[in-house]
Amino acid sequence: MLVAFSVAPLGSAESVSDAVADAVRVVRESGLPNHTDSMFTTIEGEWDEVMAVVKRATEAVGAYSGRVSLVLKADIRPGFTGELTAKVLRVEERLADPS
Repeated sequence: MLVAFSVAPLGSAESVSDAVADAVRVVRESGLPNHTDSMFTTIEGEWDEVMAVVKRATEAVGAYSGRVSLVLKADIRPGFTGELTAKVLRVEERLADPS
């Protein structure tokens, strides 16, 4: 499965970079395939392992504030792996050959 999530402290300073960096650090240390962009971090793995990482990342952000915002989107597709990059490659292939 793929899980894209965004987590940030609420009621804190204007910048949330330190809190987000701690969340991304948790994801990267998990060893699961992942990608971070300007809005979300996406993780690939099995349900229990991915959700455990999201929980730990959320807890890391919680250290900055008593209230945390979590936005999560999941693509649950049993039997498929490598989709973190494969989905993007399929779209890029179609863009290169629009026929």
